[in-house]
Amino acid sequence: MKTFVKLVLPSALLLPFADEGSAQVVNKYDIPDWANFAKYEEANQAAPEGAVVFMGDSVTEGWALEHPDFFKENGYLCRGISGQTTSQMLVRFRADVIALKPRAVVILAGINDIAQNTGYIAVENTFGNIVSMSEIALANGVRPILCAVPPAQSIPWNPKIEAPAELVIRLNGMLREYAETQGLPYVDYASALQDEHGGVSKSYAPDEIHPASEGYRVMETVVQPVIEKLTAPSAE
Repeated sequence: MKTFVKLVLPSALLLPFADEGSAQVVNKYDIPDWANFAKYEEANQAAPEGAVVFMGDSVTEGWALEHPDFFKENGYLCRGISGQTTSQMLVRFRADVIALKPRAVVILAGINDIAQNTGYIAVENTFGNIVSMSEIALANGVRPILCAVPPAQSIPWNPKIEAPAELVIRLNGMLREYAETQGLPYVDYASALQDEHGGVSKSYAPDEIHPASEGYRVMETVVQPVIEKLTAPSAE
């Protein structure tokens, strides 16, 4: 997923050396924020407890923009950040999920790892990052819902990636097996969005990665029953 990064050099690098004893005030937002803690910092302070958090990348962030009513009407919180990899999500997981004291967290991540947005990472390590998020959630009384990465025949912003479809299938296989072994919910977006060629139909995602409105509707029909079952009073 494409992400636009504005490089801002710390003010200390742009100014001549100050005399000993002089003080410089550095705005925290002038310092690169690799995991982008700042994005939801203000929203987190006002977030209600007991919600369901959606953790992810641009697919999740775009979901809240495309279908805001789905989040508002259900009391869901979007914590997706465009372009992020699982390593970045893991770093901010405590601030953007655990600190909010939600009932559950829906984790959809991995395509940007395959795209090598922050450098090469083996599928096994991507899987490990998602497992770590799941374990952190469970240790804090938050119920994790693991999601399959939608199919990807190619990576539009990094066409040099070879056989991304196979990598997605491998990752989803690991996630499904882990969910079954641990007794965790697994949301199979891949099967719901896949076309006859093994990719995502362009009616669901014009660039075959980022869902359009119809694609999100399909995803909602798949994930909503899982959330309702997991958060029903009888399941508490």
